[in-house]
Amino acid sequence: MTGTATRYLYLVRHGEASPDESGLTEGGRQQATLLGRRLRDIPFAAVHHGPLPRAEQTARLMGDQLKNVPLNVSEVAGDYIPYMPVRDELPAESADYFLNFLADTTDEEREHGPVLARRALSLFTGPVDAEEDRHELVVTHNFLVAWLVRDAMKAPKWRWLGLNHCNAALTVIRYVPGRPASLLFSNDMRHLPTELRWTGFPPELHI
Repeated sequence: MTGTATRYLYLVRHGEASPDESGLTEGGRQQATLLGRRLRDIPFAAVHHGPLPRAEQTARLMGDQLKNVPLNVSEVAGDYIPYMPVRDELPAESADYFLNFLADTTDEEREHGPVLARRALSLFTGPVDAEEDRHELVVTHNFLVAWLVRDAMKAPKWRWLGLNHCNAALTVIRYVPGRPASLLFSNDMRHLPTELRWTGFPPELHI
């Protein structure tokens, strides 16, 4: 994608969700507020968020800490399967694991998700045609963060699999005209106290 100014894309997985995923836990609400405070001085042009309650609530709590930034609900920022690999694309030693992980995906998800993923690349990535740099925040889900990181690194399409992000962690990608995308931060949790870090990961992976 061509453009005349740099885009800074801030990607956030929603805060910790309640067991029924109807909203955020108290910890998830704290995570969202703390991340919003961290980003309060960034001159965001917009905040995009998925339509599910856990993403919407995270975006609104973050938005309360920002400076009059519009919140835009977007299906493109939602929770979906961005790409369905076939066995021949996957490493032989992990093909069964990944295909089993995706085995319950419906036909609709297999068709609709990649369409949204292509739209996400069009809407959220690359330099921008503008006189000034643009800062955009996307409050979304793990799969889309992984998909956009994979794209920035020019990794194979299947490689969104296995890229995992914690609740309310921050990932930032910079798109400078005439240069490859740069991954500035990935899964950064410095704004969270120890007890609110690593949610969304199994206990044995907490550091």
